Amino acid sequence: MSQFPRLLLALLVLLLTTGCGADDAAEADADDHEHDDDDDHDHSSDGVDIDLFFDGAIVGEVTTEPCTLSGGAEAECYAFTVSGDPVTYETGPFCPTSIDASADDGGIWFDGDGVYDIDGEFITRLAELYDDDNWQMYDADGNVFVTETAEEFDLAARPDVDPSVQNHCVEGRLEWLPDGEPISTTVLIPVEPVLATAPATTSGNLGVTLDGIVIAQSAPVDAILGAYTIAAFDDCGGHYNPVDGYHLHGATGCSELDDVATGETPMFAYAMDGFPVHSPLDDPASVELDECGGHDTGNGYHYHANTAEQNLVITCLIGQTVATADDNGRPPRPADG
Repeated sequence: MSQFPRLLLALLVLLLTTGCGADDAAEADADDHEHDDDDDHDHSSDGVDIDLFFDGAIVGEVTTEPCTLSGGAEAECYAFTVSGDPVTYETGPFCPTSIDASADDGGIWFDGDGVYDIDGEFITRLAELYDDDNWQMYDADGNVFVTETAEEFDLAARPDVDPSVQNHCVEGRLEWLPDGEPISTTVLIPVEPVLATAPATTSGNLGVTLDGIVIAQSAPVDAILGAYTIAAFDDCGGHYNPVDGYHLHGATGCSELDDVATGETPMFAYAMDGFPVHSPLDDPASVELDECGGHDTGNGYHYHANTAEQNLVITCLIGQTVATADDNGRPPRPADG
């Protein structure tokens, strides 16, 4: 072969190699942009991402099955069981043992009007706070009356609180649950949310956190206070009862994902209609939210939880849900019902 054809062949190889390299670089740059977008993603998607749940939050297998939603829509639902024991934090503390206790020695209480640290001062101020001199939750030595056995816990947790545990700070423990094990809950959630014709409330659970805890309805504060008890929550807004085990009544910043989009709060749960739930906003008035406390950011819709003092994590649901045993087969109620 002459020198000229060899030079021509070398030039051709060089051009082809350079072109491929440019294409590869362009693809790599596109990949970088895709990862950048993921890093700033607020997880407000059009479907439930099972991979977002923390390890151990779901026990057993996740399956999909046909389901009929509250508005009559036929859909595919995830069926899975949440553990009932948070995998990202230890539950408690709940009740202080002395009127000298600090906020670190107890949990919190919220009643629809405020959030209070359950410290010794809170215990001594109950009569003043609720304008009722029948409150006396400590003895002459400053010891706080706290449920100390599984039997006392059961007597205090029932609707007709036994007089023997009135004026007690009520706390449950994992070891007092049946067999000393967490109470798990199986849920059905639409794989992809389906909008309802109008926002609605439900009598069942409101959602599940990413670390395996059900989000319950409002705690029955009037009944609790009417029995001169405080059903103490831990700092994450959860507490025990003998039937449901550990469950959540307020969102305080636990169970959150690490990454968060600019101007947003972290995601920590899915509502029962399949839409993500993010932590409360510092200034809800700074963002235009709908009547259920949610909005569409352009990446999809998500709720923002209410602040804990409201004793209701999600006001209402915009999506259709699956009727469960908790609902007793009843469809969701209109939000103003």
